[in-house]
Amino acid sequence: MSFADAIKAGFRNYANFKGRAMRSEYWWWTLFSFLAQAAAGTVSESIGNLVSIALLLPSISAGVRRMHDVDRSGWWILFPIYNIVLLARRGDASENRFGPPPPPRVVP
Repeated sequence: MSFADAIKAGFRNYANFKGRAMRSEYWWWTLFSFLAQAAAGTVSESIGNLVSIALLLPSISAGVRRMHDVDRSGWWILFPIYNIVLLARRGDASENRFGPPPPPRVVP
């Protein structure tokens, strides 16, 4: 999944806590969130805070969907060290209890 596709998927699934998110989708979204918050924070602290608040819910939902991809409950996102290990792990290639794997993205 490309950077632009991950951003689109992040906003399209703004508050979607069901389904699965590929590893690339999660990490591209995390990079986008970091860069957007850093850029907005350099303009103004209040704008940076607004961007952080606006990106909080989609970031949580991306993390929960990523946990689903490795066949874990979304609550695992609350355990700081272990969730990093899970977020870096390859997702299940087959269907798990949270649904089928995300479809592969074809980049033209």
